[in-house]
Formats: sequence, structure tokens, C-alpha cells
Amino acid sequence: MTTLTTAPLAPLLRRLFQEARASEAELEAATATLSKGELARLMQSKTEYREFYGRLKDASLAVSRETGQLLYMLARSSRARTIVEFGTSFGISTLHLAAALRDNGGGQIITSEFEPSKVARARDHLAAGGLNDLVEIREGDALQTLRVDLPETIDLVLLDGAKSLYPGILSLLEDRLKPGAIVIADNADFSPEYLARVRSPANGYLSTPFAEDVELSMRMG
Repeated sequence: MTTLTTAPLAPLLRRLFQEARASEAELEAATATLSKGELARLMQSKTEYREFYGRLKDASLAVSRETGQLLYMLARSSRARTIVEFGTSFGISTLHLAAALRDNGGGQIITSEFEPSKVARARDHLAAGGLNDLVEIREGDALQTLRVDLPETIDLVLLDGAKSLYPGILSLLEDRLKPGAIVIADNADFSPEYLARVRSPANGYLSTPFAEDVELSMRMG
């Protein structure tokens, strides 16, 4: 038995994924009139994405159930103790990572979220799941909140916020990534600059696309 598959977390995640599915219609409606090129441009523009994101305060924008399980497995198998996440939203991905830390014997997640109402909901969900003691949520622009007071070494990173910021966030964290550290980027196809960086061995990463929308990278020693 694991923290992920038992109460109080397992029933909480079932409910949150059901709510996330219900909110998908809101996201589909918000992007229905956009062409593929327009959607890519929106995702790659910091200003436009923030405006778009602000209109979706009640939408979960969660990772899939499969991606959540992948996050748990990667954090468990790497015996992660220090995790940094960019893009908390309602905290579904954070809950999976925190469950892995609990089952690894403890640790810390530092996560950043721009929208205050989502910070409040994520904190409620972490408390309901009994995992809030493992997580520090930093509210505001991640390029500022993740600039200071980070662990000396970072075992795992999840990038799941504004795609245009992926390269900048990676730059903030890169010197602290331990050899073998895992970096997971959701919807990385919308950040070609990020993909070019992690897919070049000269930059110190081994990287591959995973499933439909995840880029899985490892920091080389």
C-alpha cells in the first residue's frame, strides 16, 4: 500500500480528476476558435498566456491521471527528496509528487503559482490529502519566486506553467540539479527553445519525448 493509493489521498484524487474532466469543456471553449498556429503563439507569449490563464481561474488545467502516476513513479524510483515545480494550479501534480516524498521518507517540494485563487485551492487540497507539511507554495511570478532560497541540490523538476518561461525557469534551477536529476516538462511542444536546449547533449541533458505531451529529461553528470 502507498500514500497514493490509500485514503485520504486516493479518494481526493478521484474527485479532483472528475472535476478536472468536467472543466475541460471550459478550456475547449476558450481555444475553439484558435487555429493551430494561433494556439502555439498564445502558448509561447508570456503576456498573452497570462491573460488567457487569468480567464480560466476555475479550470483545473491538470495533468492527466497517467502523467500523475508517472510523476509519482519517477519521484519514488529516483528516491527524490527535493523537488521544484513550476505551475501548481489546483495542486493535482503536487499531490502526486508529495505522495512520493512521503513514501520516500520525507523531503520538500517548492512550487510556484501565479493565480492567487488557485494557490488557495491547492493549499486546501494539500491539507485534505495530509501532505501540506511537505510543500511550500510560492505565489507570484516564478521567475522571481524561484530565484531565491532553493535547496542546495534538486532531485526532480516539473515544468507545467507558461511554456514560454520553461527556458528561463530551467536556467534558474540548472546549477542546482544533481547528476541524474529528472526534469519533466508538460506540453513542451509549445516551447521549441526549451526542447532544442534539452535535446542537445552538448547542454548536459539526455532527453526524449514520452507519451503524447511530456518531455522527459535527465541531467547528465
